[in-house]
Amino acid sequence: MKKITHFINGQPHEGRSNRYTEGFNPATGEVVSSICLGGAEEVDLAVAAARAAFPAWSETPALKRARVLFNFKALLDKHQDELAALITREHGKVFSDALGEVTRGIEVVEFACGIPHLLKGQYTEQIGGGIDNWSMRQPLGVVAGITPFNFPMMVPCWMFPVAIACGNTFVLKPSERDPSVSLRLAELLREAGLPDGVFNVVQGDKQAVDALIAHPEVEALSFVGSTPIAQYIYAEGTRRGKRVQALGGAKNHLVVMPDANLDQVTDALMGAAYGSAGERCMAISVAVAVGDVADKVIERLKPRVQALVVKDGMQPDAEMGPLVTAQHRNKVMGYIEDGIAAGAHLVVDGRGLQVPGNEKGFFLGGTLFDNVKPHMNIYREEIFGPVLCVVRVPDFASAVDLVNAHEFANGVACFTSDGGVARAFARQIKVGMVGINVPIPVPMAWHSFGGWKRSLFGDHHAYGEEGIRFYSRYKSVMQRWPDSISKGAEFTMPVAK
Repeated sequence: MKKITHFINGQPHEGRSNRYTEGFNPATGEVVSSICLGGAEEVDLAVAAARAAFPAWSETPALKRARVLFNFKALLDKHQDELAALITREHGKVFSDALGEVTRGIEVVEFACGIPHLLKGQYTEQIGGGIDNWSMRQPLGVVAGITPFNFPMMVPCWMFPVAIACGNTFVLKPSERDPSVSLRLAELLREAGLPDGVFNVVQGDKQAVDALIAHPEVEALSFVGSTPIAQYIYAEGTRRGKRVQALGGAKNHLVVMPDANLDQVTDALMGAAYGSAGERCMAISVAVAVGDVADKVIERLKPRVQALVVKDGMQPDAEMGPLVTAQHRNKVMGYIEDGIAAGAHLVVDGRGLQVPGNEKGFFLGGTLFDNVKPHMNIYREEIFGPVLCVVRVPDFASAVDLVNAHEFANGVACFTSDGGVARAFARQIKVGMVGINVPIPVPMAWHSFGGWKRSLFGDHHAYGEEGIRFYSRYKSVMQRWPDSISKGAEFTMPVAK
């Protein structure tokens, strides 16, 4: 059985807590690893290593830091298949989807390679008598990332490449459900030439999270996960004077207008609702059918959902893999039962699915509900599983009001052939990321990722220029060189003369 350790100061480290948890292959249900769980002592060691590495790394020219990331990107390109396989075996998503996750992570690394240009300040000469003014951005110090199970490579890559490119040192606390890829990233960073201590990994649970929040030398925390935990980390971190960027839950809607191309809509809903078994913060979990389009959508979706190829994600023909744990599968099944009890129409029932040869795997088939109402739990709460709800509304205005009334505001999409409707939707909708005929509008690396309302706690979205602002401090410098004759004390603000 594989032992999953921490990675501190450039080396694997077993820690001293003597706490462990089991790691599973969700496709087989088998225990495949023993994972060290760190606490305050392991966090102290990682932060100490990061603190010791910070002075030299922050003084390293931005161009040299970028060259390390160039080397790292080349290694990621070389090891894409290996990284994707690690993800599939511990998370369960199909291999092609895992490759897509790796690619999106690499894109952020590629973006961070341009850091010398992106850290430039501004300069104004002669703002007053002999006074020049300029600005600069400087690193914070030791920063930490707490990341979820659903994207064990991509989400950490939203954080650490930008953070270390800005000159910070980093402590990553990955999900204990699929931690292997975090160690492989640490090894590849070391191979790329990153100095020891700049990037550290502490495996763990709430004990490790609380230790990072409480540690006085952690300057900033970045988090992706559920809304209750995001709110907790934001409240506890900011109370201690830390910068916090905490991305929370989602309930993403796809509005289907009567003039939409229904073949495109069906394909979009299948991929966005059932891809990665719905375990995505950008998954579409609600289809909002406008006018008389609902029956047509259900007619197309039902046979497609019934025909989903669900099996081990390493099989090349798999369209959907298992859920990450047996406990999470049971939770999703509980939502299905709740939806039935609430009066929603169960069109396709994914419960009871058996995958031949993988009967102990954590599988659940695609599930489809119709006539879902806004008061139902399956509409209000984040299910995080392969469950799609169809809500019927009479018109466009009702669709916008429905979406805007939800507490989550991460992503949304509208499928239409009308440019005026598309423009109005993009302007009126109160959601952080909007797709027009695009079902999962995850921004590219040079933009930024983040929701509104209870989908984001903090002032900055992830990666892109927002990430640079989060991981650096703005400093303004005013300078004057005195001439040979003293003019005496000046008691006024410097002004242009």
